[in-house]
Amino acid sequence: MKLETDSIDNRGFMDARYTCDIDNSSPELRWDEPPEGTRGFALIVDDPDAPRNPPFCHWVVYNIPPDVRHLPAGVPPQESLPNGIRQGVNSAGKLGYFGPCPPPNHGAHRYIFKLYALRELPHLEKRPTRNELLAHIEPFIIATSEVMGLYQRQISRAG
Repeated sequence: MKLETDSIDNRGFMDARYTCDIDNSSPELRWDEPPEGTRGFALIVDDPDAPRNPPFCHWVVYNIPPDVRHLPAGVPPQESLPNGIRQGVNSAGKLGYFGPCPPPNHGAHRYIFKLYALRELPHLEKRPTRNELLAHIEPFIIATSEVMGLYQRQISRAG
């Protein structure tokens, strides 16, 4: 199983459209060849370089059906999406995607998009956080794939 996105350039940096500095919208993601027995997927996006609350979770997506191989760019911040896909709460306390937004002059942060192939989909009554989702899916993970992008912000010093 391979997770891919066009939002990361050949140097490994994320397109600013998908960060707090421009659109703050989710990037397009696609994957292929899930292992046999996959009943669905979950996705978590983390910043392990966050100065507080590491890892800072930017996105929680779950109940992705087994025949879905793509999340389009700009997924709206809704609890329920087409095909029964659900979104949880990120570390900013918001539903849906929260784009990379490291502190200015803090260096490049890593943003890890991790896809989980699951042999069973979780049944959750409320919008889960990263840790709540991981606790529910841990026994059902049969494979993972990840892609990492970097993002760095600078303070502009206008003369």
